[in-house]
Amino acid sequence: MPDDDKTHPIPDLTGYITEGQFILDRTLHAKGIFAPVDVQNSLSRLWSAGVGEGKTRADHGPLKDQLFASYATGKEVRELAVILGEASLTESDKAHMKFADRFEEEFIHQGHHIERSIEESLDLGWKLLADVPRGSLKRVKPELIERHLGNAGNT
Repeated sequence: MPDDDKTHPIPDLTGYITEGQFILDRTLHAKGIFAPVDVQNSLSRLWSAGVGEGKTRADHGPLKDQLFASYATGKEVRELAVILGEASLTESDKAHMKFADRFEEEFIHQGHHIERSIEESLDLGWKLLADVPRGSLKRVKPELIERHLGNAGNT
């Protein structure tokens, strides 16, 4: 799309006739992350119809919401660190920034020849969330946290 402008008439209008849009991120591409999907700006209109118990796993929806929220927080902290310096960050901030880095390197980045099942992706999501302080995990129920993280990770 011209100048990465998703409001340009061509990409904007295609959003009305498709069931979703994948937005690719040049920053992720420059880091060598494949596929460089901008998960915050990509969308799927059919996503909710294909997840949950009987389709994927019961934790799929809440886990997606928590991964999204933690990644957004980590990216915000990363921007603050550039302006204020890492010394000004709290331990929680540092954990979120580490999560964002690992989320990009391990979850978004899948490589050209790696096939990862939905089960493996969900398990990886929980593994990455183990680095985030438990008090920040507000999008998933405590029983899901206990089931998937147990005593692992930050408290």
